[in-house]
Amino acid sequence: MTSVTAEQGGQPPTAAQRAVISVRGVEKYFPIKEGTLQRVVGNVRAVDGVSFEVRPGETMGLVGESGCGKTTLGRCISGLAPPTGGKIYFRLPDEDAATLDLIDPIPESDRTVQQRKQVERIDANHRVDVMSGKAWRTYRRNCQIVFQDSFSSLNPRQLVKDLVGRPLQVHKEASGQELTERVVSLLESVGLGRQHLYRYPHQFSGGQRQRISIARALALDPEFIVLDEPTSALDVSVQAQILNLLHELQKDRGLTYLFISHDLGVVRLMSDRIAVMYLGKVAEYGTAQELFEDPRHPYTEALLAANPDIRAEVSVMKGLKGAVPNPANPPEGCRFHTRCPVATPACGWEVDDAVAWLQARELLAAGLADVQRRSKFDATLVFHDEESASAVVRAIHDGDMPPAMKAALETVSTDGSSLVIRFFPVEPVELEDVDDGHLTACLLHTERRHQTWPPQTSADSSSRTAANPSSTSTRNSSTR
Repeated sequence: MTSVTAEQGGQPPTAAQRAVISVRGVEKYFPIKEGTLQRVVGNVRAVDGVSFEVRPGETMGLVGESGCGKTTLGRCISGLAPPTGGKIYFRLPDEDAATLDLIDPIPESDRTVQQRKQVERIDANHRVDVMSGKAWRTYRRNCQIVFQDSFSSLNPRQLVKDLVGRPLQVHKEASGQELTERVVSLLESVGLGRQHLYRYPHQFSGGQRQRISIARALALDPEFIVLDEPTSALDVSVQAQILNLLHELQKDRGLTYLFISHDLGVVRLMSDRIAVMYLGKVAEYGTAQELFEDPRHPYTEALLAANPDIRAEVSVMKGLKGAVPNPANPPEGCRFHTRCPVATPACGWEVDDAVAWLQARELLAAGLADVQRRSKFDATLVFHDEESASAVVRAIHDGDMPPAMKAALETVSTDGSSLVIRFFPVEPVELEDVDDGHLTACLLHTERRHQTWPPQTSADSSSRTAANPSSTSTRNSSTR
């Protein structure tokens, strides 16, 4: 199906018929280079397959711990960093979105000539990293960003008059006295005035500098603004002033926001819908009311529990245990399972989890000499002596290993000083709609919770054990 655009003689889609921003499977990887020749040996997966839409006039909240990829995603959306994979569209009509829904799953080599032309037309008009000329200029003026650190985002050698007026000069919207008056009007809209025109950024407080940044973002009357933690560096009283200002500007100008923050209280106040990010992926997505009143992911629950409630007589804050995994080698299955208090055997336990468990126990880890991986779920642990390998098996039998990890074991077998360890392989956990637009990537709430455990395999582990009768073997049924 081909959408009808103004250029083709039809009526252009109205604002209600198209998303301001459409994010489709966006990835952003940063290469890891080593050696004299700087060969790429891996990638940091800062953003790893994120999809959502931002509709006109709404505020989309993006929340998560530091390092989850939310700022990187904001930079990709604003055009400051090209995505490694996926697509970002601006003003994508619903009809074109439906066309892409039909064509995108088809491998590019299998697409017809007409399908390729449809995708090329849509990309040229709406895809951020492909559009050029007039389409790019339109996007550039309609998408602005307010950075977290207002001091580093303002040129210390320029006056406020030049900082705020620069976008107007670049797009040749005003000059001379008209430019000055436009800047004054913008400053007044954010609570500043004419008396601030000829001052430098260092002469203002943090809240005032953030107001200048907002005034600069408003200069071209944009449709969409990325707010990258605009209040995190400010005092609480100043935060309230900036948030109220953003609310008023959105109401008066019909602005659309992408609000990035790690402060759940601020996100709840500002956002219509929220995406919770963890380790480059969206863990949960829904309206602000749904996520705060009925969270469907343990990570969201953990973030809420870590947020103090000043209205409660006794406020109990519970922090997350464990460190965030390496984004260059994210966990299999559910990425949160390494820190999840309610993890199940089906959440994606792997060899790295077993090695981490060993390393946390000094006596057991002391005998470990090497890890020979065959896959994420299958490896041979080589110890210095047979007794060290047997000690690990006894620790598993005695319940020292976490119950969910223990139940995920398909086979544990020793052969001298070597220990073969194999977990049941699982598929990645994807977002699933669990309640009319409320999406989660938690097995406890998706259809996969009905799957039996342990899963049925084509080759039962007993046949593999029988092939080596001299080994000491522990199968899943005996390690529970």
